[in-house]
Amino acid sequence: MNNEHEQQEHAAGSSKWICTANHSFIAYAQEELRRRFGQVKATVLIPDEVIVVTLPADVIEVQRQLQTDPLIFLRHIQPVALEVDYASLESSQAISALQGYLGTKSELKPGQTVAVQIRKGNVEATNLDLQELKASLDHTLTEAGVEVVTRGSDWIISVFMDKELLYVGLSTPSENLSDWSGGALRFQREEGQISRAKFKLLEAERAFGLDLADFKEGLDIGAAPGGWTSLLLERGLKVTAIDPAAMHPSLADHRRLTILKKNASEVKLGDSQFDLLVCDMSWSPMQMVRLVADLLYALRSGGTAIVTVKLMHKKPLQTIRDITEKFSEHLEVRRLKQLVHNRDEITLYMVKY
Repeated sequence: MNNEHEQQEHAAGSSKWICTANHSFIAYAQEELRRRFGQVKATVLIPDEVIVVTLPADVIEVQRQLQTDPLIFLRHIQPVALEVDYASLESSQAISALQGYLGTKSELKPGQTVAVQIRKGNVEATNLDLQELKASLDHTLTEAGVEVVTRGSDWIISVFMDKELLYVGLSTPSENLSDWSGGALRFQREEGQISRAKFKLLEAERAFGLDLADFKEGLDIGAAPGGWTSLLLERGLKVTAIDPAAMHPSLADHRRLTILKKNASEVKLGDSQFDLLVCDMSWSPMQMVRLVADLLYALRSGGTAIVTVKLMHKKPLQTIRDITEKFSEHLEVRRLKQLVHNRDEITLYMVKY
């Protein structure tokens, strides 16, 4: 490789990418990529989380497929258009290589906005100061009339630092699958927040393109202590919360909340009473499917279900096939995704037939 920099010359119809998944799930993201694109050449950058892959499809085709039919476990992907062997260079030379790359990108037009996202793998001491690199790239972009922002940008310049190489690419937020660096979406904890589970529903709302305020009446199965219930109430819904465990005291007297302190199997609800059903419980996958299915009479036709399913053994892809098949008897499964705030689980977005 040229010591300064080398524009990647992939074989016709191939492309290189940095792929990120939740910790311990990158192998499943890699398997999804293999099933989608065929042979995948991969090298680990951060164990169990980040890999660099070569796919047998060009950049446009990969981006088209991943946006129109997203994978479950892949939370972030960045194209690799340039590799800089910074370990063999002076810091100024490495920075100049990236500045030169930016100068070739006709997509970056004056008046547009761009975010510069720099990530670091398992790298200890280095001759390259990442703060200096970020400041230099920001300056180069500003001088070209491009506004550097953190969120809501037209473009993202992604830089991943491995032990010897910088992997660099330019793409839009949707092409990266997220406008957060590495897809690591974060919400700020609020004073008085009942639980961190609220973040999961907030992320689901964003990931599935929903506005919870559009719904009128929600059913929360396994609601205690009330993290999801509290968000639905904030969005203006009337909510029925089912759980034999206690709800948070702050919810006790809410005028739009009905609390049924029972097991879900013991309740009787109105037919087609709700337009939204949510469930976030630590049950086995098939128990969860049966529990939700038994209460679907209360969800009106066209109503939405958002359900978290735990992946409790070592064959998550088979588990996902099984639960999808069962849910599909009653619901249109529109999207399955492992959210950033999921742990050993995925979240499903479904609509009742």
